[in-house]
Amino acid sequence: MRLKPWYKVITPREDLRDGRPLDASEFAVHLDQVRDGRAPAVYQNPREFFERTYLTQNLSALAVEVIRRLSGIKVETSPVFNMTTQFGGGKTHALTLLYHLARGGASAAEWKGVPLLLSDAGITKVPEAAVAVFVGTEFDAITGRGGTDGTPHRKTPWGEIAWQLGGPEGFSVVAEHDEQLTSPGGDVISKMLPADRPVLILLDELMNFVSRSRKSGLAAQLYNFLQNLSEAARSRDNVVLAVSIPASELEMTAEDQSDHERLKKLLDRLGKAVILSAEAETSEIIRRRLFEWYGLPDEARKTVAAYADWMVQHRTQLPNWFPVDNAREELAACYPFHPSVLSVFERKWQALPRFQQTRGILRLLALWVSRAYMDGYKGAHKDPLITLGTAPLEDPMFRAAVFEQLGESRLEAAVTTDIAGKAHAHAVRLDKEATAEVKKARLHRKVATTIFFESNGGQQRGEATLPELRLAVSEPDLDIGNIEQCLEALTDTCYYLSAEKNRYRFSFQPNLNKLLADRRATVSGEAIRDRVRAEIQKVFAAGKQMERIFFPERTNQVPDRPALTFVVLAPENDAGDPGTMRFMEEMAKEAGTSSRTYKSALVWCVAESGTVLSEEARKVLAWEAIQSEAADLKLDTTQLRQLDENLKRARRDLHEAVWRTYKNVYLLEEGNTLRKIDLGLVHSSAADSLPALILGRLVQEDLVTNNVSPNLLIRNWPPALPEWSTKSVRDAFFASPKFPRLLTADAVRKTISRGVEEGFFACVTKAADGTYESFRYKEPLAESDVEISGDVYLIPKEAAEAYLESRKTPQPVPEPTRDEEKGGRPYVAPTSPGPLPSAEPKAGALSTDAPEVRGGFRWSGEVPAQKWMNFYTKVLSRFVTTPGLKITVTAKVSPDSGVTESTLRDLKVALRELGLNEEIEEIPTDRD
Repeated sequence: MRLKPWYKVITPREDLRDGRPLDASEFAVHLDQVRDGRAPAVYQNPREFFERTYLTQNLSALAVEVIRRLSGIKVETSPVFNMTTQFGGGKTHALTLLYHLARGGASAAEWKGVPLLLSDAGITKVPEAAVAVFVGTEFDAITGRGGTDGTPHRKTPWGEIAWQLGGPEGFSVVAEHDEQLTSPGGDVISKMLPADRPVLILLDELMNFVSRSRKSGLAAQLYNFLQNLSEAARSRDNVVLAVSIPASELEMTAEDQSDHERLKKLLDRLGKAVILSAEAETSEIIRRRLFEWYGLPDEARKTVAAYADWMVQHRTQLPNWFPVDNAREELAACYPFHPSVLSVFERKWQALPRFQQTRGILRLLALWVSRAYMDGYKGAHKDPLITLGTAPLEDPMFRAAVFEQLGESRLEAAVTTDIAGKAHAHAVRLDKEATAEVKKARLHRKVATTIFFESNGGQQRGEATLPELRLAVSEPDLDIGNIEQCLEALTDTCYYLSAEKNRYRFSFQPNLNKLLADRRATVSGEAIRDRVRAEIQKVFAAGKQMERIFFPERTNQVPDRPALTFVVLAPENDAGDPGTMRFMEEMAKEAGTSSRTYKSALVWCVAESGTVLSEEARKVLAWEAIQSEAADLKLDTTQLRQLDENLKRARRDLHEAVWRTYKNVYLLEEGNTLRKIDLGLVHSSAADSLPALILGRLVQEDLVTNNVSPNLLIRNWPPALPEWSTKSVRDAFFASPKFPRLLTADAVRKTISRGVEEGFFACVTKAADGTYESFRYKEPLAESDVEISGDVYLIPKEAAEAYLESRKTPQPVPEPTRDEEKGGRPYVAPTSPGPLPSAEPKAGALSTDAPEVRGGFRWSGEVPAQKWMNFYTKVLSRFVTTPGLKITVTAKVSPDSGVTESTLRDLKVALRELGLNEEIEEIPTDRD
């Protein structure tokens, strides 16, 4: 159910709607201004004053007792009242109410609430009384009053009170005492008080006058006067003296404190202490003063019901002090405010020395309501209630009012940096970057603002608990889990927020995040580079022992070896840089000044971007710097523990960043082009090591193997090679992308061993004259007996069978021997077969004698390119096992379009793979 925004249910006063909230001074009544007609209309006009005043239980009790005493009733009444409420707690407001009642007399019965007071007092009308007002902040002890306006000059409080009560006649009674600055005694005071009507004397802010009059001696005389006046009031049936002593205790000197205690004890002894604390009735006072209040509207009741149902449903997640079972009543009593808004002042802020319980709250909430009302319409905020999180801390005027109550202006930096007041404040930024639901609810800002109010209330250790935050911030349609997420983000981001075990606090002391931000700015680029590279090497060093080359800058830094090699490029050579691709292509073709043979052995590991790694390394270095300075920084136990945790987490994040960043793998594929393999989103739990993860992916795609079938060699046997050396076989796996890359070169031994045993090919060694020194075919051959050498050859099955056919004459076989020292298997050394027999004579030959033998032959001529393979098969193949066969090839290639440099480089590599001279004579072009 969509709840109606509060500002569409209840209407603020006109001045608040127009953005003209009353100044704090307008919430502070000045009795002298009321007396002489200078006060605002809301205080000056008694009818309007009573319309806006909520008669709390204590205020009503005071009024009833005063009008009974003024009526001459002494039963259960007191003549003297000491207003002991906290500074700003409504004392002057209560004195103003008594002033209007005594001055209004019978006409007061028409004002709102007065008939109920008369009923409780048991009288029919308010007695009209003579009223005198003395305000210590207004009366000057040196200049006094009058003397220039046709009235007598009054120098003392008793002279001023006598003048107000009796005019010239009354003042004449104490004129001499006023002139000599001496307090009158009880007899004189009795004459000073009018005898024909009730008397009400109101004394406000006495301490201010005492503090200013101490040197002149008037302070001591005032004490005597107050004592004598109290005694005189007690002796009369219809005289009331109501006194408010305080200035703020923060502003008192030691002498002030002493005089304050003397006055308080005097009044407590002779009179009655009045406590005007409203507490549970504060919300009603506020609603009367700030809104056009005519009772709880129906739409408000719907909101109250929705919130109450939510609170009951989530009772286990809310603070114990909140009366969940009475949630509906609490919400109804506070609407349009959330109960936590008003309760935070009672639970926490009222302990502040500067806090003004009624006046201070009214001032803050007037600014708050005015801003929230305008923001609601202009910003389309649809908050059902005014919550702590909606406090307009971005408003400098509101912030100033808050800091005035807190007595702590140093919180300015914390508020504007972390909550609101600047466009880049952390909570504001987090909301902009958040999900749509959180962004619309302004949840980071609401949570941060609530923490501020809950944790800065003057307690010994102010803090906001998680249950308090849930209560203050949650709404019926809001996912309560979002609050914890916002808290986590704020804790990781804010500079002045501290957190420990679900307890949060804003203060003016910078936290570790602020220290981190300061240290991050001082970390050098060189230190970051070194730390990043060290971590990359650490990550890639784990796992199997394959070759690793780190951060090459030139092609000659990557060795040209027949071994699988991980080339880990520096993070600056990221995958998005076109220069990175060109650099890898150069490494594939060149090894310094020479062409690269084993280009297929290279596997390039390339970073997606080096930025993340640099930032993570900067964080690690900053935390380490803070740790080294911990003693000088005077960190507390909690901060030291958090520092240790943050450092561990930063190191872990850097480690994980290497895994995430090096997600790109490049290698050669057929056609000598680079193929990219994206590993996707990887992390350290995906494999034992990053190299192992990369190898696993390459094995999965048959790009790397440790088990090669002999059939693969047969399928890829170079047509031009009747004999293929084991060295060339091994090299082919690391030189040609046609072959899978071998994890280790020993895989070739295994393949040759299996191929010989299963008759795919034979393994032979040759003597200087071309005869075979050993011949292994279709027999067990241990892997350890396979020699990888340019002098050990594989010959195809057909050639092996032909060789065996030529050896039909049995050859003596030596006894097998065993190398006892090495523990090897029996090895039978084959006898040298001698040269293969020449070809049989053609059918139809006339002579049956032994064929005539010649010394050999030599042929030269031009073979068409299309007939080269036929020439080899028909002419040369029968002599491939003859030691005396020497082939010299001269090839001239000069196409009209010429030959590119890259083609020439590829030709040299191919010649090197065949074990041939790679020197090529270049033919100049016509342009040369």
